[in-house]
Amino acid sequence: MRSTVADEYSALIDEARRVRDNAYAPYSGFKVGAAVRGKSGAIYRGCNVENASYGATICAERNAVAALVAAGESEIAAIAIYTDDPQLTMPCGICRQVIVEFGKDAQVITANTSASKQIAIGDLLPDAFVFRRS
Repeated sequence: MRSTVADEYSALIDEARRVRDNAYAPYSGFKVGAAVRGKSGAIYRGCNVENASYGATICAERNAVAALVAAGESEIAAIAIYTDDPQLTMPCGICRQVIVEFGKDAQVITANTSASKQIAIGDLLPDAFVFRRS
C-alpha cells in the first residue's frame, strides 16, 4: 500500500477496514468504515447505514463519533476512513463539521486497498463554524 500516513495510524486504518464489512449499503453499494481514536487512546468504530428514506442514511464517520460520545469521550485525536473505491474518499461536509466539533486538531486518514493519506481536519474545513455562547 502506498502511504503518506505515519505508522501510528495503521491500527486505526485496520479497524476502519474491518468495520467496513458491516456497512449496510443496499442502495449505493458504497461501503465505508471509520475508526476514531479518542484522546484516551481508545478506538471507536462505525460504518455507514443506508435507509430507503435517503435522508435517514448516516455516514460511517458520524457513527464512529457517536460511539466515542456514547462511551463518554468528547475529543477526537484522529479518524480513519476506509473504502474499496479506487480513489481515496474524503469525509462529506456534514462529517467534516462533526469531526471538527469533537477534534479541532484531529488528523483525518483516508485509505483504500492501495493508498492512504493523512490531512488535518482544519485543512479540510478551514474557517469551520463554531458556536460560541455569549
